[in-house]
Amino acid sequence: MTSSHRHVHPSPPAHLAVDGDLSRWDDDGGSPPPASRRTANLDAHWLRISAALTARLPELAGRDDVIVTCEDGTRSGAPAAFYPTLAALEIDTSVFKPLHPARIRPEQVGEEDCYPVAWGALVHEAAHAAHSRWTTPRPLLGTELDEAAQLLEESRAERAHLARRPTDRRYLRATVRTLILDDLTADTPTTVWHTAQAAALILARRDAGILDPDETQPLAQLAEQILGSDLLTELTRIWQAVHATADADADTMLDHARAWCDALNNAPTAPPPTGDPGGSAAGRGALARAVDQVTGAVAANQRAQAAAEHAVRAASAARAAARTEQAGRQRAATATAKAVFAPGARPHLPASAAGGGFRARSPITGSRPPTSAEQRAAATLARALRQAAYRARTDSVTTSAAPPGRLNMRAALARDAQRAAGATPTAQPWVSTQRRHTPNPPLRVGIAVDVSGSMSAATAPIASATWILAKATALTDPASRAATVAYDLGLTAVTAPGRTPAHVTEFRATGAGHSLAEAIDALTAGLDLTRPGAARLLVIVSDARYFPDETDRAAQRMKHLGAAGCALLWITFHQHTTPPAGATLLELADPARAVTAIARAVTTTMAAAR
Repeated sequence: MTSSHRHVHPSPPAHLAVDGDLSRWDDDGGSPPPASRRTANLDAHWLRISAALTARLPELAGRDDVIVTCEDGTRSGAPAAFYPTLAALEIDTSVFKPLHPARIRPEQVGEEDCYPVAWGALVHEAAHAAHSRWTTPRPLLGTELDEAAQLLEESRAERAHLARRPTDRRYLRATVRTLILDDLTADTPTTVWHTAQAAALILARRDAGILDPDETQPLAQLAEQILGSDLLTELTRIWQAVHATADADADTMLDHARAWCDALNNAPTAPPPTGDPGGSAAGRGALARAVDQVTGAVAANQRAQAAAEHAVRAASAARAAARTEQAGRQRAATATAKAVFAPGARPHLPASAAGGGFRARSPITGSRPPTSAEQRAAATLARALRQAAYRARTDSVTTSAAPPGRLNMRAALARDAQRAAGATPTAQPWVSTQRRHTPNPPLRVGIAVDVSGSMSAATAPIASATWILAKATALTDPASRAATVAYDLGLTAVTAPGRTPAHVTEFRATGAGHSLAEAIDALTAGLDLTRPGAARLLVIVSDARYFPDETDRAAQRMKHLGAAGCALLWITFHQHTTPPAGATLLELADPARAVTAIARAVTTTMAAAR
């Protein structure tokens, strides 16, 4: 195991050359050479980052006495290292690349996803700080036994860390190439010693739960080819036993390291092998290629996992945004309903239509008594509405071992056979049917009437259709309610929720624009058209000649109502009308004479929405 693989250094490391230069300057009583402004700025950023990482280390390691420093090259030569006797943790600034230090904010929880490799290095060293609580006796330092023990400690510490913080697995996986495998190059000989080292770094992490079996399969196959199945099995048994070793059990760890040396026929007290130990190489580059396949598989799985998590977060954010938007729309709809249906309210101009100099005026010109034909039409439509809201009775069938009920002979014979056989009778031959009538729900009918200039030729049938629908709703059930809103750019309440119109309200259609979306909001809030428990119907009387943005806003409201179970009926007195999707279209010339068509459309529409 090379120095870059050793992350726990029991002895204080030698100072870097720059540390020695600075010490000599201090000894001479002078000041160190001045740094450039750019270097000073970078140093300031790395000091800030080091302080932020030190502040967050307790959540990873469970201890608050470790100081984290970010350096341009650690004293050990590894990308990251932990020094137990100094309670110090070093991270090479290169692992943060390509991020500029000014953009790194470790104090912000969640920001670590911007630099998973660097955070994985911190997690790895935090695992050592928390769980590597044993040391090799000083006489054995630098021996093959020490080298094997430190090699096995790598996956043991990470496995112990994952037991406390399983969500850190993604960051440990991100460090596989940087912290573990950079020393395994195309020049690395494929020898027994190097293959065993790679197996301890990679296959042991598979058994520790950091890597997946499919990711490590290329190296597992090569290791079995080079080491042989028996030796690989023995090495696997050793590192699996290491994973079960306690944090401070130095004796057991050294025993496992000794078994590792014996399995590889290496003297425990000798220096670590150099050159090409373990016999002749099976070809340079094979081990590096297998390792590259492992890291490629890990990286691909990491990308797929990140993409899946991003999709989940995006969907969650979209749902939250939709809920927020819907809540805001409901508040706005409630405010609109209050403004439109308040007693004595004047025509209301929605905020979407304000600012253009338009002044909302009432389109109501007066009222008249309903004709006999309209009264008959209302009575006929009321019967159709009751039929549309009808709920069939429900039948519940129960069985029992004794009357009352109807005798099922097959079950009776089965019961006799069970009794004759000495078994406990379980057949239940008596069948009872209970029929219950489900009360018909009340009706909620909202009527939106277009009084813009394009509807001027249809004001008479509009007035008639509006009265027939409202009156028919009131005739169905005392608890039924209807409301009518006339709209151009402004909104005018014709009938408030729950008020039965005694007379036919007459209109003039001279308005400009269409605030249908806001009219739907007022009716939805005033009649609870989205709340279950009632048969709900929205009727829109219009020629659908709108600007695209008016159509889009209305279609959005209609889609929401349709999803909530409210039936949608669009009545027009013009040919070639194309309403937004989701509404049943009914073209009429005279609703009093075509009441059968209205009744059929209402029945069909409400049945489809139920």
